[in-house]
Amino acid sequence: MHTILIADDHSIVRAGLKLLINSSIRDVTIDEAEDGETVIKKMRSASFDLLILDINMPHTESFSLTTYLLKEYPTLKIIIFTMNQEVFFAKRFLKIGAHGYLNKYSKESEIKYAIQKVLSGKRYISDNLAEILSGELTKKLKDNPFEDLSDREFEVVLQMLKGSSVSEIANTLSLHKSTVGTHKTRILDKLKISNTVELINLARLYEII
Repeated sequence: MHTILIADDHSIVRAGLKLLINSSIRDVTIDEAEDGETVIKKMRSASFDLLILDINMPHTESFSLTTYLLKEYPTLKIIIFTMNQEVFFAKRFLKIGAHGYLNKYSKESEIKYAIQKVLSGKRYISDNLAEILSGELTKKLKDNPFEDLSDREFEVVLQMLKGSSVSEIANTLSLHKSTVGTHKTRILDKLKISNTVELINLARLYEII
């Protein structure tokens, strides 16, 4: 018996994934969550083999959430399921331990295969992503200035792109406001920009948003 938690703020996505999983995997129990807070509550009240996680849920810092869950529940498998740019975000999440990365535009057959592969104890990335990460097409990735950011700086960037204030970022990431200010200064310096407007434009250029 497999237990799967689907975390996505869109009910139609959760319903579609649930239908797809039930049609391809026998003896499976599926639960749902619409935000990060609900994910944590579900994890504390039940045991899950797999979490399928959308990284764009409201009021949810998915990068920190993924790090926390992998630390607290070492047997949990996590597949990132998102519409975000595959190469950049996949590299970030795979680096911290995610077991798979799926774009929401993936075919049903690929989604089924990825879920079954991760449940069997293996990792899953698409053929295109595997080719890039193997080094055959890395030039474009290396040219991405966001690659120079540390994991914590990247978390701050994601909050800045949401329009969060220094106080809100500090509260979300459990940091002192002065620390957030230091991170913002380093981020602007590393990206060679001077303000949030330029950050948004740069993020759009590299398909971060």
